[in-house]
Amino acid sequence: MIAISLGSTGRNWSTVSFASTLYLCPVLDLLLSGIPERWQPEIRLGLQEALVNAAKHGNNLDPSKTVLVRYSVKEGTCWWVISDQGGGFDPPECWRGHGTCSLPQAEQESGRGLYILHQIFDQVHWNQADRELRLCKQVTRFSRLPLLY
Repeated sequence: MIAISLGSTGRNWSTVSFASTLYLCPVLDLLLSGIPERWQPEIRLGLQEALVNAAKHGNNLDPSKTVLVRYSVKEGTCWWVISDQGGGFDPPECWRGHGTCSLPQAEQESGRGLYILHQIFDQVHWNQADRELRLCKQVTRFSRLPLLY
């Protein structure tokens, strides 16, 4: 089940919550509403990666746990705040601004998703408890061209 709340306060935040599942098409469609069409393939890829991580790694695909997404699209700036009910995540130091991260080798099991997020979004931050991921993307005419079309 998907629950939607269309907000009218502050930055016009809306909320979507759903049971931990990998069936994300309807959720992604909701989260991409208001995004310029030329940016949708790239942002869809990034949001899908983030939502899969929350449902699969955060909530262990437990259908009794939910993933909550607060989002706002205003004046070319898009924000998504993704929360899960898992035990938290400790990203590698390089993704916390300490050092340089590169694309993981093919034989590595993890890290590709983090690399994708950092390539697509302008800002990628975890909160103190590391159960909340904040993503930001500028989609104005002054931002770079999309990676995907």
